[in-house]
Amino acid sequence: MPEPTPYSSTPVFDENNLPKALQAAHSTKAGAWGVLEIINGSLHYVIEEDQETRLMTAGDRQLIEPEQLHHVALIGPMQMQVHFYRERPDIGPGISDK
Repeated sequence: MPEPTPYSSTPVFDENNLPKALQAAHSTKAGAWGVLEIINGSLHYVIEEDQETRLMTAGDRQLIEPEQLHHVALIGPMQMQVHFYRERPDIGPGISDK
């Protein structure tokens, strides 16, 4: 079965243009999976339910489950992008599903 391809991706955000909405609790819609990709630098990814925090650095990717409340927290210069899928993408090396 072919790997799902994203139906949409955000622009590349950095510490200067990261929307405030992504720095506050938010979620994807029902049925929408996300993959957060860190291109440069680092940031914290926080799952709201238990305040689990993951330090993410360049090359890391994070699976975002549909409707899971989360946010990102800046800790310095960075570049990131989010890709959206209609089905769960295969989580290989470099992706966390926690």
